[in-house]
Amino acid sequence: MGSIDWVDPADLLRWRPTPDDWSALECLQHILYTEIGAFGVRLAAFMDGRDLTAFDPDAADFRPELTSDPSTLAARFAEARARNLAALAAVVSSDLARTANHPEYGQVTLHEMLNEWAGHDLMHTVQAERALMQPFVVGSGKWRGTFADHDAEALG
Repeated sequence: MGSIDWVDPADLLRWRPTPDDWSALECLQHILYTEIGAFGVRLAAFMDGRDLTAFDPDAADFRPELTSDPSTLAARFAEARARNLAALAAVVSSDLARTANHPEYGQVTLHEMLNEWAGHDLMHTVQAERALMQPFVVGSGKWRGTFADHDAEALG
């Protein structure tokens, strides 16, 4: 993909480094899906002593539209995260050993799920940052080589 001469923030948020990569907006949409449909639901299951249900991020029952305003998506994420953090505040250290059966991974602990939650969010944050920087990497001319570890086109 080419560089952008003038960067419209909305275009930048929708910029895909390659056709197979997610844009920053798609990353935000995905972490919103998981915040609503996976992590809060799973935290409640652990605390209630229930098994975990499968999570399909492509299910349409709770997904906001990709065409939604980025500010709206960010606000929805902040609201969902605030609810989940309020629920998480009730967790004490002895709760971390609670177990539940995951449909794919078998028996897992709350401790493991909380680490996966944090790692998942950070992974998609890095992915979004990488997407956001691509037009600037491509347009950096002779400095482009300084971004070799982050250049989506060079990394293939």
